[in-house]
Amino acid sequence: MSIFVTGGAGFIGSQFIRDAVRCHPTELIINFDALTYAGNLHNLAPVADFANYRLVKGNICDENAVLAAMPDDCAAVVHFAAESHVDRSILSAKEFVETNVLGTQVLLDIARHKRAGRFLHISTDEVGGSMEPGQWFTEDMPLIPSSPYAASKTAAEHMVRAAAHTFGMDAIVTRTSNNYGPYQFPEKLLPLAISNAMQGEPIPVYGDGLQERDWIHVADNTRALLIVLSKGRRGETYHIGGKSPLRNLDMLKLLLQVTGQPESLLTHVTDRLGHDRRYAVDCSKIERELGWTPEIPFEEGLRATVAWYRDNQDWVQRTRSGEYRKYYESMYGGR
Repeated sequence: MSIFVTGGAGFIGSQFIRDAVRCHPTELIINFDALTYAGNLHNLAPVADFANYRLVKGNICDENAVLAAMPDDCAAVVHFAAESHVDRSILSAKEFVETNVLGTQVLLDIARHKRAGRFLHISTDEVGGSMEPGQWFTEDMPLIPSSPYAASKTAAEHMVRAAAHTFGMDAIVTRTSNNYGPYQFPEKLLPLAISNAMQGEPIPVYGDGLQERDWIHVADNTRALLIVLSKGRRGETYHIGGKSPLRNLDMLKLLLQVTGQPESLLTHVTDRLGHDRRYAVDCSKIERELGWTPEIPFEEGLRATVAWYRDNQDWVQRTRSGEYRKYYESMYGGR
């Protein structure tokens, strides 16, 4: 049997694959990834030589490529592949609609054609829009996306639920709060802040910095995903969060304490358009039904993440400079 993973060279997808090849040693884990700027094959170096791991380069919008890569009767499709950076979606939404909506529908159609088992769709807490102070986003609340990125992920969720209702597909949606940990692409807030702090460079803070985000270590998230994959109820949605929302400004001040840098590095910049004030998911459903709960406290995970970036400066420099792309361009001739 096999598990077909899309976007497995990205931050969360690569963590999932590194975990899955060990948790499912008798199943072939197929990583189908377009290897865009956010895909980094160095993230998968620890498992690249595993006998039950295979990489296939391809775009989820390419029906023929997906048809050729997805085996018949595979045990599951785990769908990470997405355009995911909010700022990029504000500059241009077209790529987000194409990848996140059309690409998801292509996968659903081919998974049904190939008689795949479970379809696990990885979504985001941002589909719920901004929460009020002290409010928690539950699975049955309405979806009110605020950014083009969040709107595209909302549309993708609707496509997944429509396929489950119309065709009886075994589909599950998970929504996860802000992930952090090793191998995260440095355009995101926390790895950018870590890299800048270690070099004594200014750390940008959007607006007043009082936006609240719920942080979860990526290893806690993928542990939850593996449990949902094996034990989750078909047709359900599960929220996965760290249960400890922090204001961005407070999180960055804690980071500066961990790195031993002064708060004077914090540099307020113009706020993002339509910036939501609070994301916080209620994950009591997955705790109650599947027995999962986050295990890594944020400060402990933050210290471990800072240590990883400090010990892996080669990865950081290759990623920030774009050098990492030469590795897979040499493998695929730049295609």
